[in-house]
Amino acid sequence: MPNKEPLESNQEALEASKEFAENFAKIAAQSQALVTEFLNNQPKTPIDPDPAHVGKTFMDLMNRMMADPAKIVEAQAALWKNYMDLWQNAARRASGEETKPLVSPESGDKRFKSEEWSQNQIFDYIKQSYLMTANWIQDTVADVDGLDEQTKKKADFYTKIYTEALSPSNFFWSNPDVLKKTMDTKGENLVHGLENMLDDLKRGKGQISPKMTDDSAFEVGRNIAVTPGKVIFENDLMQLLQYEPTTKEVYKRPLLITPPWINKFYILDLKSENSFIKWCTEQGYTVFVISWVNPDERHVDKTFESYMSEGILAALDAIERTIGEKEVTAIGYCIGGTLMASTLAYLAAIGEDRIKACTFFATQLDFTEAGDLLVFTDEDHIKMVEERMKDSGYLEGKEMANTFNLLRSNDLIWSFVINNYMLGKSPFPFDLLYWNSDATNMPHKMHSFYLRNMYQKNLLQEPGALTLGGQPIDLKKVKTPVFIQASKEDHIAPFKSVFKNTKMFSGPTELMLAGSGHIAGVINHPAAKKYQYWTNTKKKKYDTPEEWLADATEHPGSWWPYWDKWLSKKSGPKVPARDPSKGKLKPIEDAPGSYVKIKAKPYTGGKKDGGGST
Repeated sequence: MPNKEPLESNQEALEASKEFAENFAKIAAQSQALVTEFLNNQPKTPIDPDPAHVGKTFMDLMNRMMADPAKIVEAQAALWKNYMDLWQNAARRASGEETKPLVSPESGDKRFKSEEWSQNQIFDYIKQSYLMTANWIQDTVADVDGLDEQTKKKADFYTKIYTEALSPSNFFWSNPDVLKKTMDTKGENLVHGLENMLDDLKRGKGQISPKMTDDSAFEVGRNIAVTPGKVIFENDLMQLLQYEPTTKEVYKRPLLITPPWINKFYILDLKSENSFIKWCTEQGYTVFVISWVNPDERHVDKTFESYMSEGILAALDAIERTIGEKEVTAIGYCIGGTLMASTLAYLAAIGEDRIKACTFFATQLDFTEAGDLLVFTDEDHIKMVEERMKDSGYLEGKEMANTFNLLRSNDLIWSFVINNYMLGKSPFPFDLLYWNSDATNMPHKMHSFYLRNMYQKNLLQEPGALTLGGQPIDLKKVKTPVFIQASKEDHIAPFKSVFKNTKMFSGPTELMLAGSGHIAGVINHPAAKKYQYWTNTKKKKYDTPEEWLADATEHPGSWWPYWDKWLSKKSGPKVPARDPSKGKLKPIEDAPGSYVKIKAKPYTGGKKDGGGST
């Protein structure tokens, strides 16, 4: 009897080859469709290839490097020595000797978590070679003398972006997971990946922006932002939400929350398990939240002062009208905290004391050490942003979203390129990433004012340098008790920057440092039992955040209960709970309201008349 196994094996190989051939034919067709879609959506007029003048930054860097050739030779020699050490280490491992890696990824670096990056000698060598080279490039650039501070920041930042883009994990032939997936699926992953890329290209009208999550899995008001409440007031700029009480009695002073207008308020109310808003109602607070409109051409004349007068001040008046309380406590989150501090200074200037205690989440008031975002606030970049806002009257939400994604490009760009395009997977449903992708536009006048006067000129911390409502404002005149929250790993509002807030006001201040970053450091429900926080109750004045932290006490879990103890003492006695349906102001609609559901629309041209939308 003839042996059938070779025949069956040959048949399987033929079938596999046929599948590969069919899939690669699909890949070729998809690639052609991609190129066509890309070309059809390109601007008809020439565009500036380097509007942020990154090229000039690296020319300045190169000139400074060439001024000290000995330093270049020394750096190159150090790199070649590193390579020689790596080659020798690889050779010893190939001969069977146990060796330790010469360089390892930083803690939290998810690019090389696959076992193949360590167990397979070839991929381990590729990984170490890349890390060694990337570290050398970044260290060499950081060591260049003679650059002004802004140019140095830009060079460091764009070098980091460049080295992250060149990671071997981002390329087909050097990513073991992608190669394995391609073999297992016979190239079907690449077919799906190109389909995903083509969908993104169509959605982005010629620009590729990888989807971060399954948008169809979430709906604001259905399975996120579902804490019961009512919209009790609205104007052109915001809706004011009052949430239903969950206790029979509440504190007399209501709590007004001012979120950033750079994104949607429902980061504070994603789902019931981690909702800060719901938790606050459970502690006995009457919670009001400002929900900012998603601006379009109707809002071109809105200014920073508009956000104060039509935002916070209008909310205070509405609260007084509906429940009869003039005095409140308040929270300002991120840029909403910058606005809140400015409003406190304005109220102090006109002799009003309506906000009796104020909390700042991840808020910056002195911008000298504002982290990587300073890269985008030099004159060249601000002029570029203002040029983009000139025709429409606002900055499209995707522009700001792209900027924030660049700050964490490995996590918020390249991980999705790999998952969606190379592995051919659909993005995972994730409420936080849905929120992150729900972009908001920025009115021209307000955004320019904020970039120039806060980030670029840093005027808020100078007494009388800014005028709001006809009043020169001075944070030192604010005597309101203040609670300052910072996050240890915050890359948008770094601890070093937020620490400066402790010296800004004349009233009592309390600083608390949370674990994690800009979002998770704030949104950390006690039930999750995650992370930690640091407090320092010593009656000392600290010059640096390092000194403060050295004397601080670490606590496990969420900081929310600690903050509640602080705020409850400043919220007055208990009174019967307030039903938002029974206030003096008639409810307009159910929470979360209609403003938060407005999607950022790209500008498509047309006359700006102040009375319509695109």
